[in-house]
Amino acid sequence: MKQLVRLNTRLSSNDKSFVYILRYTDKDGRRRWKSLGHANKRKAERQRIALEQELRMGLVEPGSMRLNQFVDDSLKRTGRQIRESTSHELEIAMRQFVRVVGDIDYLRVRHWHGEQFVQRCLDHGNAPATAAKKLRHLKRLFQLAVERGQLEHNPLKYVKAPRSPKKKIRTYDSDECRRMLYASQTYSSEGSVRWDLLILMAATTGMRRGELLNVTWRNIDFDARTVEVCPKGNTEETWEWHIKDTDRRLLPLTDNLVSLLVDHQARQPEGYPYVFVPRSRYDFIQRLRRKGKWVYSDSRLKVLNNFRRHFRKILQEARVGEGRFHDLRSTALSNWFRSGMSENDVMYLAGHSSFATTHNFYLAVADDLVERAREAAPQALGRELVQKWCAGLSSPESN
Repeated sequence: MKQLVRLNTRLSSNDKSFVYILRYTDKDGRRRWKSLGHANKRKAERQRIALEQELRMGLVEPGSMRLNQFVDDSLKRTGRQIRESTSHELEIAMRQFVRVVGDIDYLRVRHWHGEQFVQRCLDHGNAPATAAKKLRHLKRLFQLAVERGQLEHNPLKYVKAPRSPKKKIRTYDSDECRRMLYASQTYSSEGSVRWDLLILMAATTGMRRGELLNVTWRNIDFDARTVEVCPKGNTEETWEWHIKDTDRRLLPLTDNLVSLLVDHQARQPEGYPYVFVPRSRYDFIQRLRRKGKWVYSDSRLKVLNNFRRHFRKILQEARVGEGRFHDLRSTALSNWFRSGMSENDVMYLAGHSSFATTHNFYLAVADDLVERAREAAPQALGRELVQKWCAGLSSPESN
């Protein structure tokens, strides 16, 4: 931590002895010094510490900012280098941090503040994973301050996140998928969304919900039987949208899926670019855009109204237990692994930026892990010995 007050010596008026002086910078940024009038080092150090604490309590150091100012300044510097949703999450985490530790100077944040925040999150019912995510956001903000030269070190760097068990990856089996497709064919929602086609495409291509809702007819190559996942610019026809991790990727379409898409396109009116956005919804969004009431985050959250509620109703009609639309993506990735595809191939098709994320799906489909361990255990001792021992025909003493 940067020292605000320095202890120096100066010759006294008789030039035969010295006295201690304190050098510091006041709240207006002007350099000051104060003579202590004595040469007692221990006493001088106590006085230096006292003035240091006084300056920190009064937020005198140049460049100091309250935490609320700090997060505003940080996000302003970052600008659009990060997604709008990520920026929003960073801001929420810091505002919650302020409610716990107070709107103190960001230069005064200490390790124990982070521990206090994590404990408060857990005490208020946050899951360990949620508390850990908020802590990551805080660490990122302070690390950016270090990289920008505003801090000498990250005060929360060594705060430990609460441990949480890994979530089991939920996938739908073939019978559940069949029932969902059947239920979605007869399900009618606002705007006549083709839920059956949306579900089938998610389960076969592994595309995220946002990717599906922002795919246009130009992204589909019927001859090559592929769909391109790529960002969209802010044009008269399309709204701005960016992919979560990667810039773009190309995914295969099955023959049956291509046939359904061809039929779907033939039923669509001309001039509507999006595959899964109904005409009425598209027109409504265009009106919002013209009025300046459509922001970037809406391209992820508001393309279709009540998306989760409609999907839950389909699950209920299909007699499928708890599940999310995102589990269709998990189902696709798991099926790719079961078919023998490599982790690198799945990582590309899934659009993961981290190999660890892909590896989690690889581990999830290792259904024969227990069986293989059962087969390997006797080999360590010798299969014949294990068989005799279990049959009561031998004992360690008799051998």
